[in-house]
Amino acid sequence: MESGSFFRILAAGAACLSLAACDVAEEDRPVTARDFPRPYRPVSDTGSNAFSTEQIRDDRQEAQTVMDQADITRGMTVADIGAGEGYYTVRLAARVGPDGRVLAQDIDADALRRLGSRVERERLDNVSIALGEPDDPKLPDDSFDRIFMVHMYHEISEPYALLWRMRPSLREGGQVIVVDTDRPADQHGINPQLLFCEFERVGYRLVQYVRKPQIAGYYAQFEVVGERPDPRDIEPCLQPGDTNTEFSLTDEDTSGDNDEFQGS
Repeated sequence: MESGSFFRILAAGAACLSLAACDVAEEDRPVTARDFPRPYRPVSDTGSNAFSTEQIRDDRQEAQTVMDQADITRGMTVADIGAGEGYYTVRLAARVGPDGRVLAQDIDADALRRLGSRVERERLDNVSIALGEPDDPKLPDDSFDRIFMVHMYHEISEPYALLWRMRPSLREGGQVIVVDTDRPADQHGINPQLLFCEFERVGYRLVQYVRKPQIAGYYAQFEVVGERPDPRDIEPCLQPGDTNTEFSLTDEDTSGDNDEFQGS
């Protein structure tokens, strides 16, 4: 089933609908993002880079669950976007092994300095660190089997530009992994329908969606489909509830802790 037939959220009109993201003046946006639409939703403030203590996350087997779901194996090359203090970075490094590579990226230079010290201290020779921009992850083309965006997507202020620029970095068969929480976008989460829509508008297809207690939210997996649209042709998505939807996740798909959608 194509994700486009699985859901469709109608595009926004010219009005900003009084959402927080629309309060940002055009001149305050990055110049490199102005060809892209702004999101018609609030954007969470950037909070602590520590989503929870690492011990708590390990006790519920969060990283293991996500890496298993994403089928991470030795020798893969992966990117950890919004790496923060490196919870996923160090665990991905162990999973891909010495023949694999992990690129840890963040827009917070201080967090990257702390992560760099950790990488040196733990002698993670297969980890590299890179500073990104709010509208550009600055990833090398044709490089990654998996790109991880864990509990950070709701903080992205320019999602259409960032996802558009991220596409070329995926290898053939590469996929993007998003872990987030189903709650309002200004409360450090994002409605999964809105997430699916934003990815779809930039040329990605949903291939898997599952909710599990181990990850304190939901897991969504995307792959590239079709051609990259022209930035000016991208239509922004409305928040669910602001307009009718032609298709949406059913109660059967979205209720419960272990519901799963598998695309084909």
